[in-house]
Amino acid sequence: MRSLSLPRRRTVLSAAAVATAGAALARPAAATALAAPAAGMPSDAVAAREIRDEFVHSWEGYKQAAWGYDEVRPVSGGSNDFFADGRTFGLSIVEALDTLWLMELDDEVARAADWIERELDPAQDADVQVFETIIRLVGGLVAGYLCTGRQPLLDRCRELADRLLPAFTRSPTGMPYRYVNLRTGAVSGSTSPLAEIGSNILEFGMLSKLTGNQKYWDAAKRAMRAVFDRRSALGLLGTSLNIETGRWTDTTSCAPNPPVDSYYEYLWAGAELFGDGELGDWYRLLTGSVLRYQLEHRGGYAWYKQVDYATGRTTGRGASELGSFYPGLLGKGGDLDAAVDYYNTWTMILDNNPVVPEAIDYGNATVRSGRNDLRPEYVNASFDLWMLTGGQRYKETAYTYFAGLRDNLRVPGGYTVAEDVTVTPLRRGDLTPGYWFAENPKYLYLMFAAAPRFDYRSGLLSTEGKLMRGAVR
Repeated sequence: MRSLSLPRRRTVLSAAAVATAGAALARPAAATALAAPAAGMPSDAVAAREIRDEFVHSWEGYKQAAWGYDEVRPVSGGSNDFFADGRTFGLSIVEALDTLWLMELDDEVARAADWIERELDPAQDADVQVFETIIRLVGGLVAGYLCTGRQPLLDRCRELADRLLPAFTRSPTGMPYRYVNLRTGAVSGSTSPLAEIGSNILEFGMLSKLTGNQKYWDAAKRAMRAVFDRRSALGLLGTSLNIETGRWTDTTSCAPNPPVDSYYEYLWAGAELFGDGELGDWYRLLTGSVLRYQLEHRGGYAWYKQVDYATGRTTGRGASELGSFYPGLLGKGGDLDAAVDYYNTWTMILDNNPVVPEAIDYGNATVRSGRNDLRPEYVNASFDLWMLTGGQRYKETAYTYFAGLRDNLRVPGGYTVAEDVTVTPLRRGDLTPGYWFAENPKYLYLMFAAAPRFDYRSGLLSTEGKLMRGAVR
């Protein structure tokens, strides 16, 4: 096990790291995948307790400084409105609900659910981003209902979804507008990236299943189909579309990076959760093209370059932390060799930084953005690959990730983002994003806790870490 005080280096990739793929990063053989824990690695029970304690630490910081607001500023003790200035939806409460339940923090579950049922207003006069509202609030309410069985959570979820539907139904192509006013139904934002157009089917599909009303599923499936139908002859998709004309506004294929990432994720997950073979076929066709035209190896590591969707011409060599979820998706989709190769890449980046930086240019081995926004994608991939293979290595690397956050981004008021991880000392910011409560600690806890409320055979989480299947009540 590496030292928990991770090295701080100004560049994301050292020259030695680019030149060679060391033994520690070599693809694990089947014989070593189930090896005993590395020296210095705590037992699963100890690791689970540590992770739970750190989640509680951040939750208490939110409760004390920003209860009822979207997000906490844990350094200054202030709050942040996520969706619209002067409007709050209690985002962190909704995000945390199923994590609290999985960790058996039942007093806090009751406190959170009570607040949602009494205070969350789905009819506020606010222009909200449709994608974020669906994956965070709709998803959180669906998961909260699945975990607790509290009917008012589902009722509130249905009301919110109905107020989002004009973004879909008023679009001539079926691809949703980016924004909708929850009170008036006015829509805006006619250009949208793929992730925002096509990351709705888990939340809307589950809502249709729970309510018996197909309108949510139909809206989400139509939007996904509209994107798929606009693929190039190479089987690649661009980055963004005009949702009124249906024309591409950016023809760069930048998968698995944002802002297209979760479109591919929801093709696989929608097929898995709902048994929709058509979505599975779309996933395999599009992923095959990404692997054929975008995957390349440089310095012994796997990367995904950006290309023109029609010609395959290389247009860039950037990698975003948001794309580090991709090893997990590749593994679940049946491409385990490619999954492990890309996981090795991001593990190398983690090894060379105190915490993972936001974006790099792998063409010249430099940091494009030294921020760390407490994003969960790397440990999401750790969780997925561990669930798939049982490999001890994924626990070890996930624990190293956890220790890096604890050593560098823990503050008295919780956990905070970093403005720059490439300087010494690391420069912290002042925000706990709402998704922290939904994702990072949940993936980690489920890996180590043998959580009795999670069905490890069937469990499925959304792109926002919400429990869509596998709640054991």
